[in-house]
Amino acid sequence: MCLAPESQPQSLQSLLRAEYANALVAIEAPTSSTTGRKHPKLWDLDDKHHCPLIGTCLSMDELQRFDRRFHFSARPGDDFALHVEAVAQCRSRNPASEAMQRHLDRKYQLWVTRFGKLKDDKDLLALWHECQQRGDVAGPLWALCTHRNASQTSLQQAYADIHMLSHQVGAGLAADTRRLAHLEKENAELKNGLKRELAALRRQLSAAEAERAERDTLRGEIDTLHKRLQRFESGQVIVEMGQRLVALQTSHDKLLAASGRVWELERNLKDIREETQHIAAERDSALAERDALEHLLRALEPDHCEATPGSDACAACEHATSTRCVLYVGGRAALLAQYRQLAGRLGITLIHHDGGQEESLSRLPELIRSADAVMCPTDHVSHNAYYHVKAHCKRVGKPCLFYRGGGISGFAVAMARIGRGEYSLAGDPG
Repeated sequence: MCLAPESQPQSLQSLLRAEYANALVAIEAPTSSTTGRKHPKLWDLDDKHHCPLIGTCLSMDELQRFDRRFHFSARPGDDFALHVEAVAQCRSRNPASEAMQRHLDRKYQLWVTRFGKLKDDKDLLALWHECQQRGDVAGPLWALCTHRNASQTSLQQAYADIHMLSHQVGAGLAADTRRLAHLEKENAELKNGLKRELAALRRQLSAAEAERAERDTLRGEIDTLHKRLQRFESGQVIVEMGQRLVALQTSHDKLLAASGRVWELERNLKDIREETQHIAAERDSALAERDALEHLLRALEPDHCEATPGSDACAACEHATSTRCVLYVGGRAALLAQYRQLAGRLGITLIHHDGGQEESLSRLPELIRSADAVMCPTDHVSHNAYYHVKAHCKRVGKPCLFYRGGGISGFAVAMARIGRGEYSLAGDPG
């Protein structure tokens, strides 16, 4: 235990004197058993146990947290005064002592549980000595002091052990402090010497590495020259030069073959250009044909009819205007949209049947009956569809036009013929 110096406040000196007097009384007091009591709280313990419990079981950081929380009166930075005030708070039940009780229970819960399994005071004391020999003091001290079956003899023994341990630690700390100062001085000298030796070794190592690198470079150059000399002496260089000459000749032949292919490609390009020009000429011809067809279609439209009323031409126009729905069988499926567009310009609805490619021929009779006339390109329809159309149109008396040419121009000419009423019930191609 520690006595307060004369420079401490009067209240601290009185607390320490009271603590020391209580320790002397406890040593001389007869021991009594407290078996069967409830778990004692911090404020239920004898005053002499508060000092070792607070000093051993709580760190200074924890005491400083309690100081900030409960506003202790100790001066900031005075650890001894903080310890004394915490001990004084433990002598009665108050918010600070209750908080310290809960904190210590949580902190040393494992030790409290371990000691709580023991019921006999001798076992408690034996476990305390075992923990003390291993260096475990704080947790076992709290668990023993708050155990319901711990006798005053066991508590006094723990108090005495902690008391003597504090003296031993204090004495050992002073010796350790002196020894530490000597070791720190010796360590500083050794560090300085080691740094100097390490710097010298590093310089030597750098020089050795540079010398080794230079030696390795020279050895590599010597090995390279030696290998080249061996190759010249063995004739391998001549062989390699011959191989390179053969490779160059092969490459030359490949270049000649590539040149021939380039010439062939240029000739093909010339043919393609000529074909492109031919296609462009055909396109221009097709555009001219389209313009002629559009002119023909405009001539067939009722708004452009110049026939004299009552003449045969006027009758043909009236017949054409009466034809509102035409069935188109066969033809080119890719041109179907253009077929419909040309028919629509004449005010005719175009019904299409592919001639049995995907659609069933059984639908032809129904479609023929629903149409005003039938068109069929003979060069773009199957024989079976041709005969079906021809037979059914003849049977029902439906106007039918067979013609050659499934293109746009052929379709336009056929539409013009329909406009003029040129049908064939016999189905002969026009």
